[in-house]
Amino acid sequence: MNKPDVRPARPYFSSGPCAKPPGWSPDKLHLGGLGRSHRGAVNKARLAHCIAMMRDLLELPDSHRIGIVPGSDTGAFEMAMWTMLGARRVTAMGWESFGKDWVKDAIEQLKLDPIAVEADYGDLPHLDEVDWTTDVLFTWNGTTSGVRVPNGDWIPDDREGLSFADSTSAVFAHRLPWDKIDVATFSWQKVLGGEAAHGVLILGPRAVERLESYKPDRPLPKLFRLTKAGKLNEGIFTGATINTPSMLCVEDAIHSMEWANSIGGLDGMIERAKANAAAVDALVQARDWLHHLCPDPALRSRTGVCLTLDAEPARAKAMVKLIEDEEVAYDFGAYRDAPPGFRIWCGATVDSADIEKLGPWLDWAWAQTA
Repeated sequence: MNKPDVRPARPYFSSGPCAKPPGWSPDKLHLGGLGRSHRGAVNKARLAHCIAMMRDLLELPDSHRIGIVPGSDTGAFEMAMWTMLGARRVTAMGWESFGKDWVKDAIEQLKLDPIAVEADYGDLPHLDEVDWTTDVLFTWNGTTSGVRVPNGDWIPDDREGLSFADSTSAVFAHRLPWDKIDVATFSWQKVLGGEAAHGVLILGPRAVERLESYKPDRPLPKLFRLTKAGKLNEGIFTGATINTPSMLCVEDAIHSMEWANSIGGLDGMIERAKANAAAVDALVQARDWLHHLCPDPALRSRTGVCLTLDAEPARAKAMVKLIEDEEVAYDFGAYRDAPPGFRIWCGATVDSADIEKLGPWLDWAWAQTA
């Protein structure tokens, strides 16, 4: 089979860090604060501006605080776990690699003896059986499994425990029900196409109440401390970060949100993600050897779309290498802990036309590895 004569204009399909927004270039970033203190007036204002932009774009209510923290989404979620868990029993839910990490950490590191609720890749457990007298940890959109929770209806309004939602591949691709979420975390590197290393922590009023009423009996490193003298450190949520942030990453995130607003804000971001996921689904429907890892469309991710194929793992890896060597698609192999196959990022910064142009190359690689 001859090589296809079409190529994606932007071959970036990695699930993190993800494709930059269309038209991105370094000269579009505001760089006046580089080389200056993040505690100075100029950069404090830029940090506050970044937080305000996230609030507006996410349509986050005033009841919820939003702060920039170290360590990407992982750092933000660990911060929430270490500072708030232990006040009551915990249910830790895992249906993909990172969710399973939270289960493991709750057991092995925090010694909490949680109720562990797990499911295989491509599936969800029975959400209606979750015990909401406990604090519940879960992943809204499984970055490595292609599975998402369908909505927030399974989270009761009268829950006794807190809901901890790792939302890093869901925000900006879904309209999240903030009244159902007490703690949410994400990273700019996913749907915004921003840079890594910084996380975002969102706290609802019940989470703030927990922080101010409960002191865990474990030591907390400085990077995890969210309170001062028993009260929430409000500075973290107005731009006074715990440690020194990269202002270059902050400016990059601001640029991404400016782009998002230019395409219609949250609605525009959601529609682009839906269109991209539909483009991947069209690839699957046109090939009898290619399949979704998540068989249920109602539970299928619209960002990190995970695929399997009727072949040995070595063939899937060989196909990925062939296509990457042709510089047609980068970093689209399945996550290392997931079933072998492909993982095609469909967040808003990807163009559907580029996904469509990937199809003939999949056919070519399939033929080459037969």
